[in-house]
Amino acid sequence: MFNILSYLLFLSVSSYITVDVGRRCYLAGKYYLEYLIHDSQLCQTINRILLGCYYLLNLGYIAVSLTRWEQVNSMSQLLAVTAVRIGNIVLILCVLHYINIFTLYFLRKNLTIK
Repeated sequence: MFNILSYLLFLSVSSYITVDVGRRCYLAGKYYLEYLIHDSQLCQTINRILLGCYYLLNLGYIAVSLTRWEQVNSMSQLLAVTAVRIGNIVLILCVLHYINIFTLYFLRKNLTIK
């Protein structure tokens, strides 16, 4: 019973965070890419590819995370396990975001894209 509740809580919160962050990064990333690469068509293509990869990676991690779920026997354990899993998702999103920004920045500095 507690496992099903923790699955539902984890899936709803992590899915919301993943979709909302993806939407925000897609909208804000368009301007960042246009600043780095002065070709709007190429920027839009790169932005869509990044969004697709982002969703695939995060939703895949969420699915894999469900397979390694430990047995939950109480309400306090439910909150603790779910919070740790959601925290892992948020940290992964943060690391991916900064890796993308730094990669694009260094590519822009080292390559001439017009």
